[in-house]
This record gives sequence, C-alpha cells and structure tokens, in this order.
Amino acid sequence: MKTIGPQRIVCLTEEPTEVLYALGEDHRIVGISGFTVRPAKARKEKPKVSAFTSARIDEILKLKPDFVIGFSDIQSDIAAALIRHGVEVWISNHRSVAGILDYIRRLGALVGAAEKANEYADALEKNIAQIRHEAGFLKRRPKVYFEEWDDPLITGIQWVAELVRIAGGDDIFPERAEKSLAKDRIMANGDEVLARNPDIIFGSWCGKKFRPEKLVLREGWANINAVKNRQLFEIKSPIILQPGPAALTDGVKEIAAHIQGWAKQGL
Repeated sequence: MKTIGPQRIVCLTEEPTEVLYALGEDHRIVGISGFTVRPAKARKEKPKVSAFTSARIDEILKLKPDFVIGFSDIQSDIAAALIRHGVEVWISNHRSVAGILDYIRRLGALVGAAEKANEYADALEKNIAQIRHEAGFLKRRPKVYFEEWDDPLITGIQWVAELVRIAGGDDIFPERAEKSLAKDRIMANGDEVLARNPDIIFGSWCGKKFRPEKLVLREGWANINAVKNRQLFEIKSPIILQPGPAALTDGVKEIAAHIQGWAKQGL
C-alpha cells in the first residue's frame, strides 16, 4: 500500500506534534519546537530546531523536510525563509474551538489519516459537549478575566474565551477576544478590569509562572471580587495557549474545575 502525504515533517509549534502523536503518525516528525512539552516523549525523541518567533533554518534544512507546519503571522518570517529554500510550508491561522477541531481533521487528511483524525476530533468534541452540559447546572455564571501577559496587560485569545464560556463562565473582554493579534488585546492599564470586576482571574503568562502575589499589588486591584475571595488561578500555557488538543482536554478541564469550585463556595 502506497504511503500518503509528507514523510519528513518539521513542527514549528506544539499542536501539530501533539496531533500527529495522537494519530500514531509521529514517525513522520523529524524536528519540533523547543517549547514542545506534549507529549513528553517527543522532547526525548525529536530534535528541537525552533522557538516560536525564531528557528535554526540551517538545522531544519539538514533534516531534509518535505513539509513544515507553523502557526500564525508571527512565524511568517520563518516560513518565508524556508519557502525561499524550496520547502513546502503550511501556516495555519485558526483561532477558535471550531478552528482547532477543523485543524485536526485537515492535518489528519494531509498525512493520509483522515479517518483517525475524524474519530479523534469527534472524541474531543464530545468532551467539550460534556463540560458544557455540566456547566448548564450552574445557578450563577462567574465573570472571568483571563490574563495572557502581565506587562503589558494582554487579555485572552478567542479560543480561550470560548472555553471559558463552555466551562460556565463569561469572559469579561469578549470584544477583545475576537482580535487575533496580541497587540490588539493590550490594555493601557488595569482600569477596565477594575470596572468589570471579575469573580475569577486566570493567569497564563505565556511561558513564565503566574504570580498572583504581584497581581494583587496593582493599584486598586485589592477591591476586585476575585482578589478579595482568592479566586486567582494559574492555567499553564502549554495546556491553554496552544491552539491544539491540550486546550480542548486539560485546559478546559482545569478552567471548568475552578468555575465549579467557585460555584460550590457560593461566592
């Protein structure tokens, strides 16, 4: 039987690596991002050839890839450099829960594993539906502030806001979540957060540890409900800020657990 699709894939971000491993197609991967943590064995098995905004082009070329997968405009310079060397590159740009599911299906089809990818995406969709169902029993929905970065303050991206809603909360900056670029989700200061007074604050500072003890020292923030009731939680960036399976499994599960905990306390 003829093998379908690319045989030597370099993944510039974590989500294609996680998907290909889940589909049993990890033998195709010849290089990964240095930020990859899922699955853990990928870090041991595959050479790390890129960060997020930079990559070792010479090292990638040595791997003789027939396909390179990246994400968003932030990796456009890497993609352009590889394209100039004749490498085929796919830069996805999905920003929603539906987009993540579609991405999994498309990636599976590209490597001749469409049936497995559809089954995997269906299972993820069922998990999301179950969490949404459980959230439907909440008597109240908390107002939620998700902070993607602390200096400057950057609010959560679209798929994060959607997962907060699925888990039973209401993101306090839905108008910003629709902005695909981080620069369009920057706040000049924290006054807007004070005005919207969230019940829960999630921090995921894109690769560095969330420090709630620093957050509470911001001017006026001691008066926020989330601060007064100690509802300040870290959601580690690998399970929520990657637009892949992790966000639809561990990421939304953690968000839902904290929202359910808030509801049980009757805060």
